[in-house]
Amino acid sequence: MCSPKSISLLKIKCPHINKLKLPSCAKNYTLRGLNSQITASYSIGMNILGLSAFYHDSAAALLVDGQIVSACQEERFTRIKHDKSFPMHSIEYCLQSSGLSLQDIDYICFYEKPFLKFERLLETLITYAPFKGFKTYIKAMPSWLESKLNLKSYLKKQFLKIDPQGLADKTQLQFSYHHFSHASSCYFPSPYSSAAILCVDGVGEWETVSVWHGKGQKINPLFKVNFPHSLGLLYSAFTYYCGFKVNSGEYKLMGLAPYGQPKYVDVIFDHLVDVKADGSFKLDMKYFPYPHSMRMINSEFEDLFGQKSRVPESDLTDFYKDVAASIQVVLEQILVKMVNHIYSITGEQNLCLAGGVALNCVANSVLKEQTPFKNIWVQPAAGDAGGALGAAMAVWHHTLGHEKRISDQMQQCYLGPEYSSQQIKSSLEAIDAQFEQLEDVQLYQAASRSLAQGKVIGWFDGRMEYGPRALGARSILADARCQQMQKNLNLKIKFRESFRPFAPITLNEDNNFNFTESPYMLFTAKVNTSELPAITHVDNSARLQTVNSDNGRIYKLLKQFKQLTGCDTLINTSFNVRGEPIVCSPEDAYSCFLNTHMDELIIGNYYLKKENQTHKRQLPQRDFVLD
Repeated sequence: MCSPKSISLLKIKCPHINKLKLPSCAKNYTLRGLNSQITASYSIGMNILGLSAFYHDSAAALLVDGQIVSACQEERFTRIKHDKSFPMHSIEYCLQSSGLSLQDIDYICFYEKPFLKFERLLETLITYAPFKGFKTYIKAMPSWLESKLNLKSYLKKQFLKIDPQGLADKTQLQFSYHHFSHASSCYFPSPYSSAAILCVDGVGEWETVSVWHGKGQKINPLFKVNFPHSLGLLYSAFTYYCGFKVNSGEYKLMGLAPYGQPKYVDVIFDHLVDVKADGSFKLDMKYFPYPHSMRMINSEFEDLFGQKSRVPESDLTDFYKDVAASIQVVLEQILVKMVNHIYSITGEQNLCLAGGVALNCVANSVLKEQTPFKNIWVQPAAGDAGGALGAAMAVWHHTLGHEKRISDQMQQCYLGPEYSSQQIKSSLEAIDAQFEQLEDVQLYQAASRSLAQGKVIGWFDGRMEYGPRALGARSILADARCQQMQKNLNLKIKFRESFRPFAPITLNEDNNFNFTESPYMLFTAKVNTSELPAITHVDNSARLQTVNSDNGRIYKLLKQFKQLTGCDTLINTSFNVRGEPIVCSPEDAYSCFLNTHMDELIIGNYYLKKENQTHKRQLPQRDFVLD
C-alpha cells in the first residue's frame, strides 16, 4: 500500500506513483515488434489492425501504409451501448470496407497487457485479504479464465470465426500498454511535430495518469500515477453518488454542474483527495471501496456529505447539483496544476490529451484558458475505443519508425460505415418506408425550410463517426433559435433528463462564438448572443462544433440554412435515444425516427416525413438499460 503522505511527481517515494518505465513497444527500435522480433521493415502495403475490448467501448481501427482508413465501435453494430465484447463486427467492417482479408494483415495490436491487469487484480486481492475483495475476485475470475489470461489463443479462435483460414503466417500479434495506446492515439494523429501528452482515465493496467513527451515518431514516458489513486475513478464515484451510471453518466455530471454551487470543494480537498502544487494527488481510500468491491463509495463517504446516494431517476435536488458543481471544480483545479507542471518540465507549446477524462470538454476549456500551452488537441475517441487506434499507430510510428504526419489525421472522425444510394433505397423499400429522392440543392432547401419551421430532422449522411460524438454524419438537427427546443428534444426525442444541454454546430468561417476551431465538440465556448437559447447552457456556455467544407454535406446544409434565415447555427445531438448507441444503418435510423417525435428523416438523398409513413411503430425494438 502507498504511504499516507502525498506524493510529488518529481520526488517519487511510492511504489505505485513513480517514473514511467519505457514499455517494450516504446523502445527505440525500428525493426522490432511490440512483443516479437522482426527481420525486416515494411514500407509499402503495410496493413495494421488495432483492437480494444473486454472493459467497455470495444473497437477496431485499420491503418493502411500509416493512413487511418477505418475505425468503429462494436456497440454500433450490436446495438448494446458501450459493448465490451470482442469487436467481431468492427473487424469485419474494417476489412470489408478496404477490400482486405485477414491474410492481408501484417500486424494486429491489442491495446493493453492482460497479464499486467491480472497482476493488479491479484495484488489488490492480497492487499485487502482475507476480509475484503474475495467476492469481487471470484466474480471476475470466469472472464479471466475464459479469455483474458490466454488472450493470444482466444484472439486466434475469434479470427477463425471471421475467416476459416485464420491469420497468415506473416501476421504479427502484438500487445501494447493501455496508457501507451492512449498516448499514441492522441499524439500521432495530432497536427504537431512534438507535444506534451497527458492521459487521464479510471485505470489501465496500473496507471490512472500518465505523462509523456512526443517528438517526431517517438513517445517518451515521463511520469505516472497508479491505481488505486485515480482522478477518473474519483469523478466516477461522484457520478455514482449523484445517481448516474458509472462509465456512462459522467457527462451528465458535467452537464449538471452549472446548475449548482461548488459548496463542497473544501470538503473534497480536506477529506477525499490530497493534492500538491505539481498536480500529484492521493485519495483517502477509506471512503472508496472500489479496489475490493463493486461499489464506488461507502457509508463513510455518504456520512461526510450528510446524505445518501441519490436514487437513479429520482428528483435532482439542489444538494446533488451542488455536489456536481464541486467535483467539477476539483477536477479542473487538479488538472490545471498538473498541466502547468507538465509545461514546466517539457517546455512544449502543444499538449495532447486522451483517456476518458479528456472527454470532459468543460475541463478542457479551463486548461486552454488557464495554462500556458498555446495549442491543445484532444483525441475525439479519447476513451477505450480510441485505444484501438492508438495501438495500431504505435506499431506504425513507434515500432516501425515511420515519420509522423504533421496534420490532423482524424478526417473529422468520419471513419465508420457508409451506405450507397442503392443500399439506402433497398433498405427503405424492404421496410416499406415512404420516401422521395431529392437532388442535393432541393434537399438542402427543403431541410432548411423545415428546420426554420421548428421541425426536428434526423440526419444520416456519409461515413459514421468514430467516438462518442455525433459530428454531422449521424445527427439529430433542430433550430437553435427556438426557445422550447431544448426541452422538447430532451423529453420527446431523446427521452432523457430535462437539464441535459445540447450542442451547437456552426460554420467555422463565421466565428460567432469567438472560437477559432472546435471540429470534434471537445471544448466549450461562451455564447455571446441571446438568439440561440436552445444551445445556451445555464452558465451561458455551449459545447461547440465548428465545421468547414471538409465536413461535406452538413456544411452545405448550414450554408443553405444561413442563406434562408441569416443564422449559421443548428442544434446537433447524436442520432439515438437514451440508452441506445448512435445509429449505424438506415434501418437503425428509421426505427429511431418512428419511435420518437422526430418530424423528418434524411438518409443520403432520401427524404422521409413522419406523416407519410404507414407504420405507427417499427417492428419490436429491444429494451435498453437507461444510461
